[in-house]
Parts: sequence; structure tokens; C-alpha cells
Amino acid sequence: MAVMTTERPQMELAQFREIAITAEREEVVLEFINGRIGVKPVPDGDHGEIIMWLLERCMAQRPDLRLYPEQGLQVASYRNGLAKPDGSLAPRRTFAGQGEWADPAGVLMVVEVTSYDADANRRDRLEKPRAYAETGIPVFLLVDRDEGSVTVHSEPSNGRYESVVTLAYGHVVQLPEPVNVTLETEELKDFSR
Repeated sequence: MAVMTTERPQMELAQFREIAITAEREEVVLEFINGRIGVKPVPDGDHGEIIMWLLERCMAQRPDLRLYPEQGLQVASYRNGLAKPDGSLAPRRTFAGQGEWADPAGVLMVVEVTSYDADANRRDRLEKPRAYAETGIPVFLLVDRDEGSVTVHSEPSNGRYESVVTLAYGHVVQLPEPVNVTLETEELKDFSR
């Protein structure tokens, strides 16, 4: 297998869109971040439970917002990036009338839950935080099942998050402005290795 660098895109955005449409028929989810194509693992049951756990907490504390699962976003626009976060927290109807790859302008937070695959480190801990920060998304929440932790990235500036706070499951996690949601994470222990 050839190793591709992140310096040069593998293909143009239009080419990726054609491939992604074909892949969806085969039940494979593709992403296009930093000019590179990636395969997003199909979520397992515990992954889904974590998303539902978070959705319930966000709706209870912020009924004005919705956690949209798997909404495609145009990220890091100057690099033609496309990503499908596990969740995008935004005001109600933010994505109404938009297509599969929506403008992230109204998104307050994106969420990723790690999958048990070899690419999780590069994808979820390195590439996506950079892409989301470059896009200006205020908060990125990473639920890391491998580490048994929750990482809150906030204060995007110059292509990175200035504030990165990691707490082990069991701690109370405060999601900062503009999200303002408190998470008691003890229950996450039930959904990780």
C-alpha cells in the first residue's frame, strides 16, 4: 500500500463526491479531510449508546439545540475538506434545506466517539481536531473509548484549539460557551472496554 502525504491532495473534491456516492450504496462511509480520503468505521452498539447519552443530556439542558448525528460538514474549506462527525450540536433547523455536506456556520460543537480501529489515533485525535479548529467550530468533544476519557477542545485560533482539557470517565465535564452543558460521565464506563 502506498503512503500518501498530507501535503498534496489525493484527488479533487468533485472526484471524491462521485466515489462517496458509490460507496454509500455499499454501506461504507467516506470522508475527505485535508485532501485525503478516509473510511469512517461503521459504529457499534456502544458507540450509538454514547451518542444517545449525549443527545439526551444536551436536549435536557439546552432544548434550543439539537445534536444531529452524522451530518456531513464542509470543514477546513480552504483545503476542500468534508467530514461526517458523529454529532453536530446546533440550533434547531440549522441544516434545513442544506444538502449532505452542510455549511458549518451554525455548529456550536462537533462530537467524535472513537472506534476500535487502527486509524482512530490519526483520524480522531490529530486530523479532525485540526480540521474543526480551522473551520472555527467553537467546541470539539472527543469521547475516547480507548483511553476512557473525555477531551474538550475549545477556543479555536489559528488552526488549532487553544484550550484542550482531558478528564477520565467519572468526572463532571463542563462544556464551555457557547454550549454550556454539564456532563456527568460515570455512565460512559458502561460503553467502553
